[in-house]
Amino acid sequence: MDHHATTPVDPRVLEAMLPYFREVPGNAASRGHAFGERARDAVEEARAQVAALIGANPREIAFTSGSTESDNLAIKGTFAANAREGRNHVITQATEHKAVLDSIARLQREGARVTTLAVDAEGRIDLDELERALGDDTVLVSIMLTNNEVGTAQDLAGIAALTRPRGVLFHCDASQGLGYLPLDVSSLDVDLVSFTAHKIYGPKGTGALYVRRRPRVKIIAEMDGGGHEFGLRSGTLAVPSIVGFGVAAALQRQEGPDEAERLARLRARLDLAIHAGLDHVSLNGAPLDGLRHPGNLNLSFGYVEGEGLLLALARVVAVSSGSACTSARTESSYVLRAMGVDPDLAAASIRFGLGRDTTEAEVDVVAAHVVATVERLREGNPEWRMRGEEIDW
Repeated sequence: MDHHATTPVDPRVLEAMLPYFREVPGNAASRGHAFGERARDAVEEARAQVAALIGANPREIAFTSGSTESDNLAIKGTFAANAREGRNHVITQATEHKAVLDSIARLQREGARVTTLAVDAEGRIDLDELERALGDDTVLVSIMLTNNEVGTAQDLAGIAALTRPRGVLFHCDASQGLGYLPLDVSSLDVDLVSFTAHKIYGPKGTGALYVRRRPRVKIIAEMDGGGHEFGLRSGTLAVPSIVGFGVAAALQRQEGPDEAERLARLRARLDLAIHAGLDHVSLNGAPLDGLRHPGNLNLSFGYVEGEGLLLALARVVAVSSGSACTSARTESSYVLRAMGVDPDLAAASIRFGLGRDTTEAEVDVVAAHVVATVERLREGNPEWRMRGEEIDW
């Protein structure tokens, strides 16, 4: 139930990767012998598969080590290439992934002007507020496809309609929800897209950055040393992982829409079972029938202590209280705080991430365990026992 943190490698992906560890050991940059040529051909096939997932031209795809590197390259690289005196403004939202927020914070420390848009109770930005924030000095807007904690999706077409006419670059972190929610760069005026293999049942440590060629996006590389990946990211390519990324992307493109419908049904089953067994449970993010990641269910449980709930649930089920990238911190989710969720409820929130392997039987087991665990923890909470009692002062 933690598929938003990562996904298991699909057996079909692993099968495609295995020959490139030993049978085809070549460096994709090696010229003049069969090993290098076969590795290069495999990389280019994968590039085409990855590009097809978002409707891109293969030459618009640069392979990276993952979404964090892609976000850093997109934000810092485009700012370095396009900012100039009097034009140094970047816009993002309060609930972006830390890879985006921390990259923009670095620019801010170096002199950039930054606007961080607020979100509503569902985690969505106000397009009117974005329009008011855009100025002649704006270089870049960075808004994600769907939130990694609460699953809320943003109106990318609405954002692009504001940025493109003004000549402002639009970057989207699409790490979550890709293949489940629509994102086609051939019809959407987004300029840069970050995504990764391990969120779509591919290997960890491999990602991609889409960089639009027409109109061409200027970007300065962060890593030098050979000019690989169209000069955007030097370094020897991880051929087995890139092959796996390609197969994972092809499978997600083919199976994602049907899988999204199945996940939404399982999520509804889980939500219904938990609400049937417990009261004082609230949904975080967009409504389940709204624009939301189909496998995401984020719930807050009243009258329980958050850390105790997470530890108790973990004996049976793998869940999280938010992003895996911030799980070492003990404070409540910054995403939920930005959405205005009550601090106590934000601290007692659980993110359920359903995935390709999730079954109805597992959903039923998880729901029963959640209900029993919350009931047991509430019985030990004095506030729960005193609820509704009139206190005689």
